[in-house]
Amino acid sequence: MPFGDHAPVGHAPGPATRAMLSIPRDVIDDRVLARRICEACAGGLGFDGAAISLLTGSPSRHTLWATDATAQRLEDLQFGLNEGACMEAAATGRPVLVGDLRTSPRTSRWPMFAAAVVEQTDVGALFALPLQWGAVNLGVLDLYRRATGELTAAQHRDAIGATDTASLMMLGLRTDPGGGDQLDPTVSSHAEIHQATGMVMVQLGVTATDALARLRAYAFVQQRLLVDVGRDVVVHRLLFTEEMT
Repeated sequence: MPFGDHAPVGHAPGPATRAMLSIPRDVIDDRVLARRICEACAGGLGFDGAAISLLTGSPSRHTLWATDATAQRLEDLQFGLNEGACMEAAATGRPVLVGDLRTSPRTSRWPMFAAAVVEQTDVGALFALPLQWGAVNLGVLDLYRRATGELTAAQHRDAIGATDTASLMMLGLRTDPGGGDQLDPTVSSHAEIHQATGMVMVQLGVTATDALARLRAYAFVQQRLLVDVGRDVVVHRLLFTEEMT
C-alpha cells in the first residue's frame, strides 16, 4: 500500500492519516477527493473546518473544496488580498502554523488578511499545509478552528503524514484518473506503468513507491497522463535523473 509509506518512522499513523488511508481509491472526481481529504484532516486533527485550494504553476487559482462558509471566507480573503497563511505556504513550500491569529507575530507578514479575519470571522487558529511532492506544488490545505492553541507534537506528525498521503492521492487522480493500483503487475492496462516504475527504481536507486511518485510528479508538471509518461520511459524516450527531482 503506497500511501502509508511516508508516515514518520517510529510512529503509528495518527487519526487523520488513518482516515486518509481509508478513502476509497476509486474516486475519480477531484472535488469529491478534496472533500474527503478535508473531512478526514479536520475530523482527525480536531479542527472546525478545512479547505483545499489549487496553487500550481498556472496563473489560475481556485478553491477546490471548503467544508463550510467560514473556510470559504478564509480562502476568498486570501485570494482577494493576495496575502495570508495559504499564500505563504504556497510560496515557501513550508507549513504555516498560527496558533493565535490575534497575538502571533507571524501575522505581521500579512496584516490586511489578519485584520480581516479578526473582524469578519471567529477564527482563532489557522494552519496552512502545502500539498506537494518533491518540487511539485499541487496546492494548500487550510485548517481552522475557533479555539486558539498550537498543534501538539503528535498532531503535527499526523498532519504531515496526512498531507503526504493527500498529495499522492491528488497526483494519482490528476495524472491517471481511475487508475487504481499501478503497482499490481497483473493488471494488463497498467503493465507499462509497472514496467516504467521498475526502470525508474533502477535509474534513481529508489523504492517502488518513490519511483511511482516521481512518475506521477513528472506527469503532473508536464500536464500529461501517467500512462503516456510510462510508455516514454519503457521505450527509452525518457530517462529519469536526479537533476529532474
